Amino acid sequence: MNKAQLVEAIADKVGGRQQAADAVDAVLDAIVRSVVSGDRVSVTGFGSFEKVDRPARYARNPQTGERVRVKKTSVPRFRAGQGFKDLVSGSKKLPKNDVAVKKAPKGSLSGGTSTRSTVKKAAAKKSTAKKAAAKKTTAKKATAKKTTAKKTAAKKTTAKKATAKKAAPAKKTAAKKATTAKKATAKKTAPAKKATAKKAPAKKSTARKTTAKKATARKK
Repeated sequence: MNKAQLVEAIADKVGGRQQAADAVDAVLDAIVRSVVSGDRVSVTGFGSFEKVDRPARYARNPQTGERVRVKKTSVPRFRAGQGFKDLVSGSKKLPKNDVAVKKAPKGSLSGGTSTRSTVKKAAAKKSTAKKAAAKKTTAKKATAKKTTAKKTAAKKTTAKKATAKKAAPAKKTAAKKATTAKKATAKKTAPAKKATAKKAPAKKSTARKTTAKKATARKK
């Protein structure tokens, strides 16, 4: 069946050949445009159309057998629905007075969102979650740095106080030693001066005695 035969098959059901041709063109155009833009077109009971990316690869020319490199490309793909597969395989019989493809559930044709928009929303949610997690991690790191800085400052202050306490007793001990040494030196110097002072009068008395002896000798 080609396109013209398809139009003839549905002409009686849609009110005429022209209306059928317009309907077929509109459906095919909508499918092609959606697949080209990367959206997935899914028809319940019939199948789905989607765009598939093929990476660059090597293929073999069937005529010459030569190995040829094929560039990266995108191709359309159709996957038949389970209802379509069941009818083709014969596990289910075609209905005589009803459509072969089951009608879509109520509400699914209005207000529905495409797969692409759903994927975009999911990606946006993940991105927002990642940003929030990154902000929390940054805040935790900043808090940890501040806490570490405070602990380091407290340790330095404690060390300074300990050093000051050790230095103060050392200074006092040195001052006490210096004072004690000065007192000891002063005590030693004082007796020496007294002894010298006592010896001086003895010399004078000896001189007087010698002078008296000389005078007595002269008189005789």
